[in-house]
Amino acid sequence: MPNNLLRQIPKVDSILESAGWASLVSACPESIAKDVLREHLDSLRLDIREGRAAVVPSIDEIVTAVGIRAAALIEPGLKRVINATGVIIHTNLGRSLLARRAVNAIMRVATGYSNLEYDIEKGVRGSRYDHCRSVLRRLTGAEDALVVNNNAGAVFLILNTLAEGKEVIISRGELIEIGGSFRIPDVMKKSGAVLREVGTTNRTYIEDFERAICDNTGLIMKAHTSNYRIRGFTHEVPSEELVALGKRYNIPTYHDTGSGLFYNFEGLGASGEPLIPDELKKGFDVISFSGDKLLGAPQAGIVIGGEGCLEAMKKNPMTRALRPDKFTLAGLEATLLLCLDVDSAAGGIPTIRMILEDKGAVAKRARRIASQLRKECPDAGVSTIDVDSEVGGGSFPDMVIPSVGVALEPRTMTIATLEAKLRRLPLPVIARIERERLILDVRTVLTEDEGDLVAAVTAAFENDR
Repeated sequence: MPNNLLRQIPKVDSILESAGWASLVSACPESIAKDVLREHLDSLRLDIREGRAAVVPSIDEIVTAVGIRAAALIEPGLKRVINATGVIIHTNLGRSLLARRAVNAIMRVATGYSNLEYDIEKGVRGSRYDHCRSVLRRLTGAEDALVVNNNAGAVFLILNTLAEGKEVIISRGELIEIGGSFRIPDVMKKSGAVLREVGTTNRTYIEDFERAICDNTGLIMKAHTSNYRIRGFTHEVPSEELVALGKRYNIPTYHDTGSGLFYNFEGLGASGEPLIPDELKKGFDVISFSGDKLLGAPQAGIVIGGEGCLEAMKKNPMTRALRPDKFTLAGLEATLLLCLDVDSAAGGIPTIRMILEDKGAVAKRARRIASQLRKECPDAGVSTIDVDSEVGGGSFPDMVIPSVGVALEPRTMTIATLEAKLRRLPLPVIARIERERLILDVRTVLTEDEGDLVAAVTAAFENDR
């Protein structure tokens, strides 16, 4: 029986000469289609021999199967999604959205030549590090600035440059871990610096730092605990005291602030995140922060501080390995220029705009989406409910932002099935499940994506009929 079925498998030449194949290779590279075809036929032969297949598919059926597999292979893995989670700076979903000005700036340098490393005024080779330097100095008051590819890289570079082979004193309560198991002690070890932790998890005093100072002390470090808070019986050494201690012993001081905050959100009752210019005024020799969190820029690690420290970092051979590309620099500079004006930042940077959006405005959008879904999805209970959004990205862990969501209660499938269907659509919708309902938090749904969101949810229910 297996031999009979094996003989019924269409010849490769017949498949390649079929009309369906011609249509397939018009939309997919033929080399990929042929590879998939070989794999498909090999799999079919194996299924026949092992008794898993009792019927040989037709040429059209084979071509259809090959087409589906080939299309999946050439589809980009990185794709646009609709964020309906309510987490504004969602690390898994690409963190901050870029301002329109930043996107336009990236497009300009992406589609033409640029002066990335060319000094137009002098007509000689220039430095890519000059492009954001001026605006960062103006924004922060720093003597100098340097941009690398991310803040983890910035931390590594600072430690390696200023403290390789030397001790770095840091409070035990600040030995942070962020997403992806990035841990301060591990980075410190790789940088060649020697960890010297002082104090306890909940209480550390300036005396703990001073007692730890020795001839081999290279750096006093503070790491902002951006993704957690320690409360109760606690004590943290104020930045000013650390800076004064460093100056007294002629030891450089460094603050890893995590997120790059330039917009003051205290009007929302938010606190605990250091404003970058304020931290520099406290006297730190070096400060580092991320570009793609509260700053709302592309992924980048930004270092500001004294000219001597920054010059040493620029001469470190590792700087080249960590350097940013032209797209990052273009988007970052455009975002920083927006930050020069508070109103421009609030209106033009999506991350800030989402945090600030009035609950009433969110509710209006939620009602509009819910009204459309009631018409398009008769198999679902649709309502609007009050929910809580969060900033995300390891920033403002205590901050709760009142928001409004669209709640879906499917009648023909489980909540888990609906969530999976939405996630697996050509334009995935990422939502959350709360209290036996699927919640679409509208705060993180872009206004221009509302139509696509309604279409996606409708498609998920239509596919179930």
